[in-house]
Amino acid sequence: MEIDLATLAARAARGARALRDVSLANALTYDERRQIDELAPPAVEVPSGRRAPLAYQEDGTVSAEVKLQELFGLADTPRVGRRREPVLLSLLAPNGRPVQMTRDLRSFWERTYPLVRKELRGRYPKHPWPEDPWTTPPTAKTKRKGV
Repeated sequence: MEIDLATLAARAARGARALRDVSLANALTYDERRQIDELAPPAVEVPSGRRAPLAYQEDGTVSAEVKLQELFGLADTPRVGRRREPVLLSLLAPNGRPVQMTRDLRSFWERTYPLVRKELRGRYPKHPWPEDPWTTPPTAKTKRKGV
């Protein structure tokens, strides 16, 4: 189903007395909302159980910022849209700063993660930095004391 923007705008403007009264979102039908949520979801669930908001750029790029430890065990990069394009993941250190950008999570775990692990585990000793990220449970929390 394609959404005709002219028809949508006409529905949104019907009965409006001022521009602030026009809402394209409110003019969507249930089926149109469902289709948008399916093809362009507002967020993607990550293995830690958190929902990472998706950012949609004008060039068609879809990205998400996720702390690296929340993705342990995930081999395949999340995909969205009709063409199932991979999400550009900004992998964050525990301080929330990006350490790597990737559309290929499997390659990151195999090639780049060992270097990132080596660099960051000394800086962030309270966070898990396993040698094998494939079998480590994902988490958004620090390690418990004495572990």
